[in-house]
Amino acid sequence: MLDFPRTTIENVSVSRMLIGINWFLGYSHTSKAKDDFIIEHQTRQRLREIITVFMKSGIDTLYGVRPETTPGLMAAIADAEQATGRKCITIATPTLNIADGSEALAETGRLLDAHAKIGATFCLPHQATTDALVDRRKRCITNMDKYCAMIRARGMIPGLSTHMPEAPVYADESGLDVATYIQIYNPVGFLMQIEVDWVHRMIWSCQKPVICIKPMAAGRCLPLVGMAFAWSTLRDQDMVCVGTLTADEARELIDLSWSILERRSSTIALQRTRSKESVEKKQ
Repeated sequence: MLDFPRTTIENVSVSRMLIGINWFLGYSHTSKAKDDFIIEHQTRQRLREIITVFMKSGIDTLYGVRPETTPGLMAAIADAEQATGRKCITIATPTLNIADGSEALAETGRLLDAHAKIGATFCLPHQATTDALVDRRKRCITNMDKYCAMIRARGMIPGLSTHMPEAPVYADESGLDVATYIQIYNPVGFLMQIEVDWVHRMIWSCQKPVICIKPMAAGRCLPLVGMAFAWSTLRDQDMVCVGTLTADEARELIDLSWSILERRSSTIALQRTRSKESVEKKQ
């Protein structure tokens, strides 16, 4: 199979499908019990297998690394790199100390140093940082230019992780030095702050490529529904970040995405229950 389609963020080639980490680290958006199950289930070996499946298909861009909380993930990435002979392009999502004063700024500097040290290509301050700085009255993202300069100074490419559809608009209007944006985007509007059609229009108006997260609404819609919606309504430069619990789920999503992009039926096996027997063709 050919490598998965690619786009560019600034001058870096990245896969249009991104490897997400919520189902690696225990962020189910369902319940604490489900979070605990994910944490107990995932081992370095299982993470290596999942990441290897993606990277063998040319999906070599991973979103969400944080050195202070993901040592097992970093080891699994290194394992997958060795297994595939490919370099994994990583996107860091630090939560910065945005308090006033020199101590907070120094702490942020040390945090960015740590992300640069693990080799992150991109650095997108987390939604908890970005959205706290969005000023709807002034139509700007307060102090983000300062943080972007700090990211650049450490050799990483800045972007914005946000849940607010205003953030990319204000960044474009102000000429903020960022190369890409995160935006929640799924057909059921899960965690989206305004209607889906408005976010769709905003994405198409963005001056930079957009990374869409939660395309399957954290399991609330079938992969076919979420991925078909994303691939058919985004621009060619935009990306979709997916989360998978197992290597088989990764294989299914890759095959499903190819079938959507190529406008053909998927070859993945469907769930089999007695209720479907009546619609199956007789041999």
